[in-house]
Amino acid sequence: MRILIATTHVPFIRGGAEVHAEGLRDALLRAGHEAEIVAIPFKWYPPQSVLDHMLACRLLDLSEVMGTPVDLMIGLKFPAYLIPHPKKVLWILHQFRTAYDLWDHKLGDLIYQPDGVEVRDAIRQADRQVIPQAERVFANSANVAARLKCFSGIDSTPLYHPPPNADLFYSATAEDYLFFPSRLCLPKRQSLVLEALAHTKRPVRVRFAGTADQPAYRNELKSLARTLRVQDRVEWLGHVTEDQKRDLYARAVGIVYPPIDEDYGYVSLEAMLAGKPVITCTDSGGPLEFVLHEQTGLIVEPAARSLAVALDRVWDERQKMKQWGEAGRALYEEMNITWPGVVQTLLE
Repeated sequence: MRILIATTHVPFIRGGAEVHAEGLRDALLRAGHEAEIVAIPFKWYPPQSVLDHMLACRLLDLSEVMGTPVDLMIGLKFPAYLIPHPKKVLWILHQFRTAYDLWDHKLGDLIYQPDGVEVRDAIRQADRQVIPQAERVFANSANVAARLKCFSGIDSTPLYHPPPNADLFYSATAEDYLFFPSRLCLPKRQSLVLEALAHTKRPVRVRFAGTADQPAYRNELKSLARTLRVQDRVEWLGHVTEDQKRDLYARAVGIVYPPIDEDYGYVSLEAMLAGKPVITCTDSGGPLEFVLHEQTGLIVEPAARSLAVALDRVWDERQKMKQWGEAGRALYEEMNITWPGVVQTLLE
């Protein structure tokens, strides 16, 4: 089959969505199909730009290329999943969240724009109208599926996929640090971890890996660490290679990952593959589909003191953390999260 993967991309920003699209393309190629990614450049500000991008996607014709039909289009991200096609399957990473669950949230911005309500309503109407036109609708996780049902009344099937190079993760003897791999940005809540460190009773150390979406934010985090007097117990590693990242996973006591309502999140899956327990929060979304409290990790309230207690516990109970990490690895294997399974499900 000739298959196009429709997604959007913000130039110079690379994250899980880009890795997801590339993983799907490679899996389709391995299965013997022709597959290409069509990435629509996306700018969400000012709000009118969102409507322009929606219209541009609705006007695109990807039904054929050079006179040869495209057999299937798989839509991933808004507004690319609005592109029409006679045979379309959607695997929705997430909707345009500031028009939905982040509308009146502290992380939302659309609500404060003069034409925010009109843009929000146009986005919601387009989703309700266009998404059901697909032959089948999948979601990146149960969390994304629940949002789609709650806000748009649309049923979808959660479909999990493995993180990149899943077979290369390994476990090693734990050293004296916890690991937090993620982009530095407000939704990932690195600041909450710094605040928790200020309340720990043990000399917990955390290594942060990842670059900042906005360079100034890294400086803000460093300043916060100094203000809280925990700068000597944190390391800012910045960008690390994939080999370095896997090594950091392997040698950590545990993994810290407390984002706000994450769609899916590779971190929890990578931790399971590395045989490491995960500390996450009750409002972290996607990780809650994989972390079992006091079995493969800890789920705590998103408050500095609650998180501090969890950090101390992971720091102290090394043998138990090893057991929880092994249980996480076993759970991953039981869930049978594979790219061949994804391809079969999308194309069946």
